[in-house]
Amino acid sequence: MTAPLIARPALLDADPLAPTGRPVRWGVVATGTIAAKVTADLVLLPDVVLQAVSSRDAGRARAFAERFGAASWYADEEGRTGIEALVADPSVDVVYVGTPHAQHAAVTRAALLAGKHVLCEKPLTVNAREAEDVIALAREQGLFLMEAVWTRFQPAMQRAFEIAASGEIGEVRWVAAETGFPAPADPTARIWARADGGGALLDLAVYPLLWAWGTLGRPDSVTAVATLTEQGVDAQNAITLQYASGAQAQLTTSLVARSPHTALICGSDGWIRSDGPDTVWRPTRLDVQAGDAAVRTETFPVIGEGYPFELREVTRCVQQGLTESPTMPLEDSLATVRLFDGIRGQLGVVYPNDH
Repeated sequence: MTAPLIARPALLDADPLAPTGRPVRWGVVATGTIAAKVTADLVLLPDVVLQAVSSRDAGRARAFAERFGAASWYADEEGRTGIEALVADPSVDVVYVGTPHAQHAAVTRAALLAGKHVLCEKPLTVNAREAEDVIALAREQGLFLMEAVWTRFQPAMQRAFEIAASGEIGEVRWVAAETGFPAPADPTARIWARADGGGALLDLAVYPLLWAWGTLGRPDSVTAVATLTEQGVDAQNAITLQYASGAQAQLTTSLVARSPHTALICGSDGWIRSDGPDTVWRPTRLDVQAGDAAVRTETFPVIGEGYPFELREVTRCVQQGLTESPTMPLEDSLATVRLFDGIRGQLGVVYPNDH
């Protein structure tokens, strides 16, 4: 068995809700749907304190704080934004950034300059230039920074990597993964807005990419096609990764089609398959077939919304004084955004942040 290409989380076999050290005080930037799901799981950790939340709107900030029991809340006011107030709060240790994509670099930078550790939603930034900047700043400041690719920490995902690396299905030759759902037809919504870094690529493609990245590694060449909206973002894309070994991966993401959400890893002597509503980002079942053996099914429980594994990793790293996660290293985040920059170049998708 060779080592999996993506490192196994240090506490994967432990209860993610079990404390690992001193209390760590978190601040949450943004109060949208994803921020709410992450925060609901964050407060399940006994060694986590939800210290503060921020929103542009005072009503939303107050309601979010009351809902999850935050000690403080901040909102935009004359002379200072809610984000500026939150990162200036001396009682906050870690900032979770849940803003639209185009704001990730600026908010992450502000938090790092204020001496805070950061967990930033994916993508870490809209482009590689921004990623290089915030990564350099985190290292200069000696602070923890991680992109919130929660799927890397899912037990089923790690198990798929382990099986692929074990040789049980032979040499991996082909990976196919897809995810899609019809997004609201509002061109001003974050997911469609060019100014916010909208489109299927930055919002969804990291998930199918992970199935290839964790079993085949980084590709030698990439080709991509897409359907673009009038606003110039990708509504749907199809990406082919090619490897010097002859292996290939086909990845599809869509904001206009409802898909079954499937992932398939095919080797020279068998395959691994996962399907279901949340498979590509939160798999809970793997079907494995090797040689002449019958199909074997492995199932995995979900804790909360599925974020505790990722949140435990950040909390553990901060408690132990680490500045990077071995499972989600900054070099992987930089490599991903560089890959996406190249794909956007093929698709003709350009964001205001690129200028």
